Amino acid sequence: MKKIQYYISALLLVAVAAMSFSSCSEDKLGDTIFPDIDETLDPTSHSYKLDKFLKENYLDKYNLTFLYKMPDISTNMNYNLVPADYNNSVDLAVLCKHLWFDVYDKVAGDDFLKRYGPRIILLVGSPAINATSGSETVGLAEGGIKITLFKVNSMDVSNFTQMNELYFHTMHHEFAHILHQTKTYPTEFNTISVGRYDANNWQYRGNEVTSLGFVTPYGSSEYREDFAETIACFITYTETEWNRLLQLASRGYATSASEDDLDAVYYSYYYYPNNDTEAEISYLDERYVITVVDEDGTIHLYNRNERDKQGNRIVVYEVEDKDGIDGADAILQKVQIARQWFHDAWNVDLDALRQEVQTRQSTYWQDMDSLRQMVYGIQ
Repeated sequence: MKKIQYYISALLLVAVAAMSFSSCSEDKLGDTIFPDIDETLDPTSHSYKLDKFLKENYLDKYNLTFLYKMPDISTNMNYNLVPADYNNSVDLAVLCKHLWFDVYDKVAGDDFLKRYGPRIILLVGSPAINATSGSETVGLAEGGIKITLFKVNSMDVSNFTQMNELYFHTMHHEFAHILHQTKTYPTEFNTISVGRYDANNWQYRGNEVTSLGFVTPYGSSEYREDFAETIACFITYTETEWNRLLQLASRGYATSASEDDLDAVYYSYYYYPNNDTEAEISYLDERYVITVVDEDGTIHLYNRNERDKQGNRIVVYEVEDKDGIDGADAILQKVQIARQWFHDAWNVDLDALRQEVQTRQSTYWQDMDSLRQMVYGIQ
């Protein structure tokens, strides 16, 4: 180390001497090697209205560059990615403002996102496929500066479940990362589910993770993802979805679909559709109501021992809860830590934030025409 310092010092002396010598020269400095950048928008451009909206509502207000044309330098070249569709970019730009930036402005104050928000939002049309793990990335937060949203070309604004899962949820998940990268969350959070994380196989987990105290399988991968997922789910899940999550977490789940193998894994109740139809339990009451979702998205509700449309009997079996974990209590402990952290570190009311998001999410689809008009109405 010392030798390196000596060499650097010597080089600095040579550089200073060279600068001193050249400063005595009569030669005039030439033009800058950096070209002037004209930031004037072209009103004849096809993308002028969106570009102007982004400049006025993101760049000028938050010092944030909103990218949707996907410059190569902004992407990871290890992925095969495509640019975002223009009209979908319009929708996501106005929804980011309505469901994220405007929410924090109202609850946390106008300066909060100006100070702590990302400096770059990048939209990408396709997902980032992770070939080694078989998973796909739908959002990234990089260095507390940049957030990337993927799969923009697949979005269906009228499909709340999809929009919440891929975009609304992702916005708040990735911003939670930016916040905890700025001010770390209490280490107490990491002790609640210690020993239950699985960084290598989380993608093979299912709804059973709720009974282990995780809101999603991805949240069970590591502490930081658990923290961000807990916040994002609490903020964006509807009251019905959140209550259902806690009910699943408190009752448990079994992974065996065999009548003869009911004690194979864990948890309290399980559905057995007796066919290839994908199904999930809705614990809204004690009648064991089962929600069966067909491949075309059609939803059917059945009570215990009813038959589905193929005539197969849907059976709910009761199994012993063997894991010894109160998943709902673990999730609520995590929410309370996040709630206190928002208050102490940021002076932000997490419950007020959630309420504002819930209110806006419940009407966003009816508001889409007026939201789009913020872009398409630009002259």
